Amino acid sequence: MGGSSQALAEQVLPELPGTGHVLVQADVAGGGAVVNVSSRGALRGEPHNPAYGASKAGLDAFARSMALAPHGISVTCVAPGFVQTEMARDVLDGPGGDAVRAQSPFGRVARPEEVASAVLWLASPAARFSSGTVVDVNGASCLRT
Repeated sequence: MGGSSQALAEQVLPELPGTGHVLVQADVAGGGAVVNVSSRGALRGEPHNPAYGASKAGLDAFARSMALAPHGISVTCVAPGFVQTEMARDVLDGPGGDAVRAQSPFGRVARPEEVASAVLWLASPAARFSSGTVVDVNGASCLRT
């Protein structure tokens, strides 16, 4: 990208709807944070859904590659595994639910508030120097098969 705002506008913003608005708002406010939601699938791979794993790995690489610090903007990711939500209910309540919970040494999946806490911290001024970070909020399930 060459680090220029022009290159950013031409190469990245068209690919990320809404990012231009974020950059303008952050510039006016004197900085800010972009927190993407990735997945443990970016770390483990997703043999049954490779496009999902690849897209989440792309978000991780995006966070590590975006040079927005000169604009006072940090770019990070949070990478949850399964989260106890309506979307995961069928899997967690189904016959494979115990196996999913066993993937973490904690024997459970994340609670929504655990993921939200990580997002709030990454979005805070206290985390500004953590730009490029991917925070795993998956109970170490990314380390197990």
